[in-house]
This record gives sequence, structure tokens and C-alpha cells, in this order.
Amino acid sequence: MTTTATKTHVQSNVNTQAEISRGAVVSLATAGALIGTWAFASLATAMVMTGGPISLVRAWAGAVMGL
Repeated sequence: MTTTATKTHVQSNVNTQAEISRGAVVSLATAGALIGTWAFASLATAMVMTGGPISLVRAWAGAVMGL
């Protein structure tokens, strides 16, 4: 019985620039989503604490103008 060894060479090219860009986009999108969620939660809490959107605007204007 005769055996033969066969060698194969596999070459794979990975575009590292595209992978880095994709990672950056995902990171920025995640940060944006977290900031947006935080902003919405803060605004909703402020509206509940002041009694509604009109009261919130009055309270904000009073704080800005020093009234």
C-alpha cells in the first residue's frame, strides 16, 4: 500500500480597514442609542416631576432666567 501526502496552500485575504470601520460604526451607534435612551428617560422623568410638559417649560424658563 502506497500513501501520498498532498499539501495544499490556502490564502485568505481579510480587509482589516473594512473591519475596523465596521467596528467603529457599531461602537458609535451603540453610544448614540445609549445617549438617546438616557435623554428620553431624563425628559420623561422631568415631565413627571413637574406635572406635565407645560409645567416643565415654565420650570425650565424660570431656572434659566433666574426667576
